[in-house]
Amino acid sequence: MKDQYQRTIDYIRISVTDRCNFRCRYCMPEEGVESICHTEIMTYEEILRLVRLAAGLGIKKVKITGGEPLVRRGVCGLIGEISRMPGIESVTITTNGALLEQYLTELVQAGVTGINISLDTLNRERFRYITRRDDYDKVQAGLKQAVATGIPTKINCVPMRGFNEDELADIAALAKHDPVAVRFIEMMPIGMGVEKAGIYQDEIRKGLESRYGTMLPIEEMLGNGPAKYYQIPGFQGKIGFISAISHEFCEGCNRVRLTADGILKPCLNYESHINLKQEMRNGIDDWELEKILKDAIYAKPRCHSFGDQTKKEIQEKRKMAGIGG
Repeated sequence: MKDQYQRTIDYIRISVTDRCNFRCRYCMPEEGVESICHTEIMTYEEILRLVRLAAGLGIKKVKITGGEPLVRRGVCGLIGEISRMPGIESVTITTNGALLEQYLTELVQAGVTGINISLDTLNRERFRYITRRDDYDKVQAGLKQAVATGIPTKINCVPMRGFNEDELADIAALAKHDPVAVRFIEMMPIGMGVEKAGIYQDEIRKGLESRYGTMLPIEEMLGNGPAKYYQIPGFQGKIGFISAISHEFCEGCNRVRLTADGILKPCLNYESHINLKQEMRNGIDDWELEKILKDAIYAKPRCHSFGDQTKKEIQEKRKMAGIGG
């Protein structure tokens, strides 16, 4: 379906949990993390009901996120149910990779069509510092096995001043030796991300070109959007940029988000009070629920307002782990 600005909305990102087995410094504190009460997390039956109705409205692509989605028991079964649903063309997952090797066979059997792995450093000690966990080898093993399956695999890296700016060219080189897409995602000024200094696309691209030569833009759309991809001669894979701050892509935004506790977010930037879980638990029928979905998608904001202090009161205040990215 289309929103009020005639954008086709065909993609939903669904957070199945706000819990995570990492404690990344730009996402959450090491201790004292307040998790959503288990009874307030959407059940798989509730998620499947919403996806079925959303598919009837034109949603074709589903991304399963967290927190860390693989910490929730039964998530591979959920992916299998969604992948068999009429109208759904792809079901992908974003993971930190620590549990990926353990669940990869189940994910393949469930019909997952893409795997995104978050990886901000190739240095084991720095990895431990950023994530506050010693799981670097597990992530590397999961990445290797994911590539071996042939399932499209993407590596998501958040460039941060003072954290990993000296490694970006080496991280990009992962696409030289394997057919993966390495994407550099600009730091979102949400939650603890407000306190961190991100690095913008143009600076990263300049640094990569100084080392590898001219990056050739790829015009065709790859994946669910909004990444812009480039090819470096001699690389098996591709380099992508998701640059919501320096290269705003709102005019082509095709997504909505569903938080683990059932809040529908037409835009990442703004707080939302459309509680679909509560509507279902109050006994709403499918016709009424579909209407709420349709109206919310139609009313999707034209663009985000990151950095606009005049709209601070209506901007999202949750940590990213509680939103689903």
